[in-house]
Amino acid sequence: MDSIKVLLVEDHTMTRMGLELVLQKADGIDLVDSADNGVKGVELAKKLHPNVILMDIGLPEIDGIEATKQIKEANLDCYIIMFTSRDSENDVFAAFAAGADGYIMKGANEDQLVAAIKAAADGTAWIDPQIARMVLGAINKKSNSSVANPDADGKQFAKSCGLTERELEVLALIVDGLTNPQIAERLFITRATAKAHVHSILQKLCVDDRTQAAVTAMREGLV
Repeated sequence: MDSIKVLLVEDHTMTRMGLELVLQKADGIDLVDSADNGVKGVELAKKLHPNVILMDIGLPEIDGIEATKQIKEANLDCYIIMFTSRDSENDVFAAFAAGADGYIMKGANEDQLVAAIKAAADGTAWIDPQIARMVLGAINKKSNSSVANPDADGKQFAKSCGLTERELEVLALIVDGLTNPQIAERLFITRATAKAHVHSILQKLCVDDRTQAAVTAMREGLV
């Protein structure tokens, strides 16, 4: 499989340098270039045709949302992940409306960042759990569908998947964005046990990662 060509658009010098180091050493990723403003980001996207663009929102010249919109309007065959510290509803929904394919917070670790890029390259939207919760919450508010007893539906779905009470507890913590060590500490179990529960949950929900598990949990009313 060819390396994933990544374009980085980030105006903060130290953050950009740190990200460049992370991407340069990551297996399967080829950092083709980086830009320090939105205009340059759009120009490089059109010139280099990257597979994935890691895009900050707060950029000079034009912000990341407008840059995303322009790139998508150019019909470039690439995926754009917003990588930002902004988590307000306005920014999140504006980013997705502009065509963003994923959203990851700057507090994410290196493994999460690389996983997000690889997921995007495979056409799978990677959305930070807290952002996914916000998006699905808004969707549920706007939904006109009537559900007689959502709690019962959630319990029925959990039963059909074979999720145990403990796994539902772990799933709720996954939705809250906790890591395996944090889950272990919260539930007074070992890290190995927490990891085993998470693995079992992913298998039972037929999903590939924690983000997909969180989205499924919220969509089906499990949490």
